[in-house]
Amino acid sequence: QVQLVESGGGLAQPGGSLRLSCAASGRFTNYTVAWFRQAPAKEREFIANIRWSGSKSDYADSVKGRFIISRDNTKNMLYLQMNDLKPEDTALYYCARDRVRFGLDFPRIRERYDYWGQGTQVTVSS
Repeated sequence: QVQLVESGGGLAQPGGSLRLSCAASGRFTNYTVAWFRQAPAKEREFIANIRWSGSKSDYADSVKGRFIISRDNTKNMLYLQMNDLKPEDTALYYCARDRVRFGLDFPRIRERYDYWGQGTQVTVSS
């Protein structure tokens, strides 16, 4: 069984920064992991993922150049550094684990991820 627990959300001003963390228990190291977000009345959308090795990552166009995904496999931790935040970044942010072990692609669809955290709220407002 895998458990994912997000933290680090909160209120930020436009142009500000936040760092999200996701603590994992269970099988984490050999799997791609990702961040998704969901704003009110919107579909859950892909933000970024990082390969199990940590060597490669993929980003949605909406956050590319502003957000950085990273992981520390020695601590079973996933991170999302969010810079230059915008009001449209306001959402509930989730971490998720790929269902494929040692995956070589960069899945962006929700159905590829079988474990999810409960989410952490990020609000960007002046």
